[in-house]
Amino acid sequence: MIVDAHHHVWQVARGDYGWLTPDLPICRDYGLDDLRPLLGEVAATVLVQAAPTEAETAFLLATARQSAGLVRGVVGWTDLAATDAPGRIAALAGDGLLKGLRPMLQDIADRNWIVRPAVQPGLRAMAAAGLRLDVLAKPAHLPLLTTVAARHPDLRCVLDHAGKPEIAAGQFVAWAHDIKLIAAETDWCCKLSGLVTEAQAGWAVDDLRRYTDHLLTCFGPERLMWGSDWPVVTLASDYQGWLAAARALVPAAMQAAVFGETAARFYRL
Repeated sequence: MIVDAHHHVWQVARGDYGWLTPDLPICRDYGLDDLRPLLGEVAATVLVQAAPTEAETAFLLATARQSAGLVRGVVGWTDLAATDAPGRIAALAGDGLLKGLRPMLQDIADRNWIVRPAVQPGLRAMAAAGLRLDVLAKPAHLPLLTTVAARHPDLRCVLDHAGKPEIAAGQFVAWAHDIKLIAAETDWCCKLSGLVTEAQAGWAVDDLRRYTDHLLTCFGPERLMWGSDWPVVTLASDYQGWLAAARALVPAAMQAAVFGETAARFYRL
C-alpha cells in the first residue's frame, strides 16, 4: 500500500491560513475531490494541518471521517504553550483519527519556541497520549531538535520536509551536518516531502539527489516516509511528477518502507 504521509486540504473562507496570501497560485479551495483523481496507486493518506487553530483541526477530522477510508490519520494543532495544553491534548487524543499535532515552527518568530519551558508540559502530554509530533522546521531550527528529543525520549517525532534544505541556493553542508546529528542521536523519523518547492524553478531529479541520498544514508528507509505536500507541491511540480521523481531517487529495495510501511507504522494507521 502506498501511503501519502503528508498532504493538506483547505477552505480559504475559513480565514485562519495567515500564510496563504492572495498572490499565491494555490490561494483557492482544495478538497479531497480535487485530490482523488491525482492519486494513482496511492491508497491511504495522512491529512496535515495548515492553520494554527483547533477549528481547522475539527475541519480536518470531519474531512477524514467523510473520506471513505482514504484519510487514515490527521495531524492537527493546539497551542502547546497554553497553560491548559495538557487538558486540550487529552481531549483531542480521544478522537482515534487524530494521530499527531504540529506546531508551525517556521512561522513562529521565536526560533527557540520549541525549547521554551512553557511548551514542555504540552510535549509531555502528547507523549502520554500516544500522539506524534510533526516538526515543521527550517534549517535554523535543526540544532534545537536533539534537545527536544533528549527531554522527551518517549515522544515519537517526525521532521517534516527534511527540515526544508535551501536547495535553490545550493546550501548543503550545514543542513547535512544537522540532519546526520538528528538521525544519530534520536529515534526521529523524517518526511521525504517538500523538496521540490525548495529547489530552483525547472528543477531536475539530479538537483535533489544529494539531499535524498543523505536522508537515506542517515535515517534509512525504516525512518523515512514519502509525502506529497499537495497542494503546495503544485507550486513546483504536480502530484504524480513528484511521486515519480521520488521513486527515481529511492532504490527499489527501499521503496516499500519509504512509500508506505514507515508511515503506517509511525502513525499507527
